[in-house]
Amino acid sequence: MDSLFALPFFAGLPLALILPLVGLFLRLRDEWLATLGLAHLAGAGALAGMAAAWPPIAGALFGALGGGALKHWAGGLGNSSYGLMILAGWAMTLLVAANTALGEALGHALVDGQLFFAGGLEAAVAAVCLAVGLPLLRWLAPRLIAARFFPEREKANHLPAWRWHLGFDLMAAALIAAGAATLGLMASFALVFVPAWLAFRCAPDWHRAQGWAAGLGAAGYGLAFALALVLDQPFGPVVVAVLVLFFVLSALTCRPASADF
Repeated sequence: MDSLFALPFFAGLPLALILPLVGLFLRLRDEWLATLGLAHLAGAGALAGMAAAWPPIAGALFGALGGGALKHWAGGLGNSSYGLMILAGWAMTLLVAANTALGEALGHALVDGQLFFAGGLEAAVAAVCLAVGLPLLRWLAPRLIAARFFPEREKANHLPAWRWHLGFDLMAAALIAAGAATLGLMASFALVFVPAWLAFRCAPDWHRAQGWAAGLGAAGYGLAFALALVLDQPFGPVVVAVLVLFFVLSALTCRPASADF
């Protein structure tokens, strides 16, 4: 690989591994729309941060974490709350773009992604996301699974369930913000949504579903990165197209599993 593109590749690869795993838990909780909602707030925050001379990823984290905290404070609402985030983030992005010197072109760049311009800061943030996100997900997994299938257990045993529900919401917000700022809004959505969906359809159990999701995310990312370079195309649309193709191929070749997650 040309050394010019090595840093962007390794800035995106950790996110391609961790975002599909987040998608598994969001699908488990029936909150798959979270990606678009939090990513829209992340994009709006990044644009607002740039208008205030902040690094884009700092503004993205601020916007997404604020959305995650407000969702928990409002008592959930599931996909409905994320629908409101989409509307709020979209409006804020267009208003900031229209009323600052940044202009609409930069707003489109945040949506489409600027992976090939990622640098050391984005690579460091992505590495931290993977290093912190994996052990956190491992700790949260049994608690979130139990909360999904045995919701009365937390109440009956007086467990402080708010800690892991809020913790997951904030972690998902931070990871999705990093993905939106580095890969682009729709690329992040595709990496959270499609590999997790395929894993739920085809994997025989939860353990292998995690391997499927991370593997599909990494494979789709690597293939899309190579195709975008060879064909001189923007990365965001290519990775979305590759992941959609993965789903089409799985629909033809994979018999949905009756997995007991």
